[in-house]
Order: sequence, then C-alpha cells, then structure tokens
Amino acid sequence: MSELTQSEFDSVANMQTCAVSNAIESFNIRSKTEGFMTPNIKSMFPDMGTMAGFAVTAVIKASTPASENMNYSRVQMVDEVLKIPGPRIMVMKDLDHPNVIGSFWGEVQSAIFSSLDCVGVVTDGGVRDLDEMQEWGFNAFATTALVSRANVHLVEANIPVTVGGVTVNPGDLLLGDKHGVISIPKDIVKDLPTAIAKVEEGEKEIIDVCKAQDFSPEKLKDILRQRYGG
Repeated sequence: MSELTQSEFDSVANMQTCAVSNAIESFNIRSKTEGFMTPNIKSMFPDMGTMAGFAVTAVIKASTPASENMNYSRVQMVDEVLKIPGPRIMVMKDLDHPNVIGSFWGEVQSAIFSSLDCVGVVTDGGVRDLDEMQEWGFNAFATTALVSRANVHLVEANIPVTVGGVTVNPGDLLLGDKHGVISIPKDIVKDLPTAIAKVEEGEKEIIDVCKAQDFSPEKLKDILRQRYGG
C-alpha cells in the first residue's frame, strides 16, 4: 500500500473529489488551478462510483503501426503493472491526442487488467466495449468512446505522463468520480479527513443561513462577509 496504511487508503476511497480538492487548497501546497484533470477527461461511467488507486503509467499510439523503436510488449506490461502496489489505476497517454482514433481499452483489456488488481483507466484517448467494461466493473475516464482499436500499440510504460493537464508519476495516488480525476499528495492523506470537515463546517454555516425560516438578505450578506470579506 506504498506509504499509506490500509485505513488511510480506505478513507480516501470513500471521499468525493470536490471535497478533496477544497481540502487540498487549505494546505497551500500547490496552485488552486493544479492537481486535477481538465474536463475533457470525463467519467464514462458516472454511476459506477469512486475510483481510487496508485498510478501505473503507459503511452500508446494507434494512428500508425508500431515501428521497432515504438513497440512495447504487452507481456512486458504485466511486469510493469506489478511494480506498483495495488489497487492500481492505469494512466495512459495517447500520442494521437487530440485526434484519437484507436482504443487500447475494451472487454479483453478490462479482463486482463482487472485480474492484475487494476480498478480502472484514465486516458486522454478513448475507450470502447462500454457495456462489457461496466460488467467487469472496470472504471474509465477518457475523452471519448471509440469504435476501433486501429493500430493501437504500447510505446512505453512507468514513466511520467501528462494527461488532462496533470503530470502523473508511477505510484501517484489518484481519485476519480463523476466530477473528474484528482491527484492527491500522499503526505497529506492522514490530515485530509480533518481538513474536509473544517471546510464543510464553514460551508454549512452559509447553507444553514439560506435554509433558515428567518432568512433575510442581510443575514446572508453578514455570513458572506465573515467567510469571504467585502
């Protein structure tokens, strides 16, 4: 479980990405515009729930056949997956992006990678066999659905890749749900529950004013001044 305990990982797996994003802002460890993927990396199965795991990275290309210097064995890929502690999330950079044409992901790959304790994929490419992927419970965050595999082949594995504006390193902790995908620094995981609770407490104060029977615009402005100034 890398640097995390099972309890810490389980806690993250039950979190919501928006709440995590709010909490991370309170640590001032990165810009408020970093660490989460752009909206073109969207949940293909919004009702599947939360996906949490450690990144196994790879690079693919589908628009042209593999050449000698652009062909990474799928047998080798099994060993690369096993280098990262589970549960694992495949993070796949498509060199054809944004003009993606062939999918690496479908029914067979869902079966293969599920057997290797992978819970889903994040890619700036596409996926196919959507019904079958859902039957496997294999989550997917991608730019689109595709029909064909075209000339898809592996190029490299377990190197830093940039997908959806986020640079992902092998072993990084990722969380995804219907809102999108966020990268979580492991050294703050133990403090996340408290940080989330603090943010939600402040939000609740505003919500309670809005729901109160004696609501008035003046009371709303008072609580907004306390929270945001002005």
